[in-house]
Amino acid sequence: MSDWRGNGYEDWPAQVLARRFETLIVDEPVPRVLRVTINREDASNAFNTQCGHDLFAVFHPLEIVRNHFRCVVLTGAGTKAFCAGGDLKERKHLTEDEWVLQHEFFERTFRHVLNCPIPVIAAVNGAAYGGGLELILQCDFAYASRTARFALTEVSLGIMPGGGGTQTLPRIIGERRAKELILAARPFTAEQAHAWGIVNELCEPDELMPRTLAIAQRIAENAPLSVRQAKHSIHRGLQMDLDSAMLFEIEAYQRMVKSEDRVEGVRAFNEKRKPVFRGR
Repeated sequence: MSDWRGNGYEDWPAQVLARRFETLIVDEPVPRVLRVTINREDASNAFNTQCGHDLFAVFHPLEIVRNHFRCVVLTGAGTKAFCAGGDLKERKHLTEDEWVLQHEFFERTFRHVLNCPIPVIAAVNGAAYGGGLELILQCDFAYASRTARFALTEVSLGIMPGGGGTQTLPRIIGERRAKELILAARPFTAEQAHAWGIVNELCEPDELMPRTLAIAQRIAENAPLSVRQAKHSIHRGLQMDLDSAMLFEIEAYQRMVKSEDRVEGVRAFNEKRKPVFRGR
């Protein structure tokens, strides 16, 4: 179920760690945690076309390959910016058709982040503007440096949020505040982002990555089937009425009963030892 053997994905975890991406750094800083760093520090880690392709190459297989990584941490290189959004220096050379095609690919990449079956945590190390903030909103939750800054400024450029911002932000902070921030292109602080629920925790800059990796490792140590089913149940259930969502949760729960990890978890508890989960 989780290995997809025979489909060419068996060695993907090793392959992605060995691959040299043009715009990303990909590593495994703690066991079973995949860290993806947008590595365009000289451009404030803005998305260019290649960055979209590189992110797609990482996140698309994660919908299929579930036999190794159990959590993803997404961040930006340096301390200045998490991601400044779309690279407008590149975009000024695009025709209208090229702009549309590029954006369609970015949309597809963002959907793979949103639909990633394993948890994705953003470690927001600096400015997150435009598509950078929208990328954070696609993640399951985020930790941020106290120096981080946020904004959806698209309407000041003659466009509008197109990476999900008009849909994800209101679901997190409410319609009226989201309208204020989007329609006025109003920047806001890390403290405001924390108060409004956009980020879960604020850290000193040098503590951001250790704190994020600590929660990622805690997630990775739990039963992977259980984590994936719980994430799926939360995300889908919030789009249903409560009665339907409760039934959806029970169906997700029942899938755990016959798993090897359920047997191991109960056995380890009774034997007073740490469980060894295998995702089966």
